[in-house]
Amino acid sequence: MPSEVLSSPAPLAGSPAGSRPGGVRANPWLTLIAVAFGLFMVGLDGSVVSIANPEIGRDLGATTADLQWVTNSYLLALAAALILGGKLGDRFGRRTFYLIGVAGFTAASVAIGLAGSIEGVIAFRAVQGFFGALLMPNTLGMLRAVFPPRKFGIAVGIWAMVSSVSTALGPIVGGLLVEHVNWESVFYINAPIGVLALVFSVAVLPQTRNAAAAREKFDLPGVVLLAIGLLAMVFGVVKGETWGWASGSTLGAIGAGVAVLLLFGWYETRAAQPLLPMRLFRNPALSIGTVITALNFFILLGVIFFVMLYLQNVRGFTPVEAGVRTLPLSLASVVASPLGAVLTQRFGPRLTMPLGMALQAAACFVMLGWSATSSYSALWPPFVALGLGVGMVMASSSDAIVGNAPVEDGGVAGGLQATALQIGGALGTSVLVSLISSRVGSTLTGELTAAGVPAAGAEGFAEAKDAVSMGVAPVSAHMPDQLRDAVAEGSHQAFMNGVHAAALVSAVLAVIGMLLAVAGVRRAPEAARDLEAADG
Repeated sequence: MPSEVLSSPAPLAGSPAGSRPGGVRANPWLTLIAVAFGLFMVGLDGSVVSIANPEIGRDLGATTADLQWVTNSYLLALAAALILGGKLGDRFGRRTFYLIGVAGFTAASVAIGLAGSIEGVIAFRAVQGFFGALLMPNTLGMLRAVFPPRKFGIAVGIWAMVSSVSTALGPIVGGLLVEHVNWESVFYINAPIGVLALVFSVAVLPQTRNAAAAREKFDLPGVVLLAIGLLAMVFGVVKGETWGWASGSTLGAIGAGVAVLLLFGWYETRAAQPLLPMRLFRNPALSIGTVITALNFFILLGVIFFVMLYLQNVRGFTPVEAGVRTLPLSLASVVASPLGAVLTQRFGPRLTMPLGMALQAAACFVMLGWSATSSYSALWPPFVALGLGVGMVMASSSDAIVGNAPVEDGGVAGGLQATALQIGGALGTSVLVSLISSRVGSTLTGELTAAGVPAAGAEGFAEAKDAVSMGVAPVSAHMPDQLRDAVAEGSHQAFMNGVHAAALVSAVLAVIGMLLAVAGVRRAPEAARDLEAADG
């Protein structure tokens, strides 16, 4: 690895370039702790906003479309810049761009709380997403550079655990803050975390970069093509539910994005110094790990979305109560991430990737038995299976992607992993919500009639499809008790029909991911790292 430089930000005069510094900057575990702060902040922020959105809407007079952009502006900026953030870190210093990302993300979080208008919130959410894109890929890039090859898998397991826990804690933390403080506090909480991350990171992080890349011409056309392609595709995905998945606008946006991304891939094979080296995809474990990462978060975020609707709108739990009931998922993920890392290190991702996807498939198949009145004893086992599966896949797929990339491309590989994660999550939420809505629309009238609502009256409730798709029964206080009970029963059953359809699609995708991993992943990252260690 002659082109990889690892050094203190301000090495002593006369110290040889590329030498490992002494003291705290030589300790890779301190590097892991430092990047965990930034990773925790981004993970927490990604899942608390959904809890704050209703209160943001009431306080700022925002429309539903405005609230969608509170999420979408962040997602678009994040997805478009992740690989760029990793490349900048590889080229100019991963520590530098990690610190810039933490500082910018923290400042943007405070600005969101102070904005005072929905337009300001949306704008600063986009800024927050951009700085998150500088932060996230360089966490994995630094770990790849500082950990010895045989310990990298364990580091990734802990990294995955922090990411999973922060995402799962979001609804609980967000619910507590919104209920007892205000919606602005959901963003202000990033300030103390960010300051602590900056202070600790400045003290312990070494500078790592690909010294050869710093002398190369920067691939500006590749940056532009990748950003346009990802923006168009993700925009089509997040608007698919609103526009309709078969509409010309949705298909046009997604199709244009895919076309530009194909052009980007063609251009990168001919660029002298590409933004994303296409040679990385010659490794089947890395390529399949990227696909499995997207599937993993498609299932995780899509399932969490409809589970939270079910717990809050059908079962009547508050956001905090619903978050507490999903704690088995969080705790299982805490166990599974380091366990998956240990198993991956010993047996390779060919074992842990399929095992994790199989656990997710089992969880989703069990959800097919849920009803509007299921006891908690029917809910927590699939939560545990899902958490175990997600944690195991996250550790093994991250190791497969970043562990199979050359260390000098660690930041780019981290950006690739994070991009797959974001696109998968966006697809999961959008596609499953659309699927639930479609199923509710086709079964609502029949379910209301079966529950005892007169046929003529049942047809009149068709206009309430959107509310029912969120688990909300269209009842009012002036309805007779018998009619209100029938409408609630029929509406909730129609929603459960949608949940079952979403769970079935998720289960099938998990099975496909399992088979793909079994068939395509044949070489453990450890083998590649052993060769690298021998060469270095």
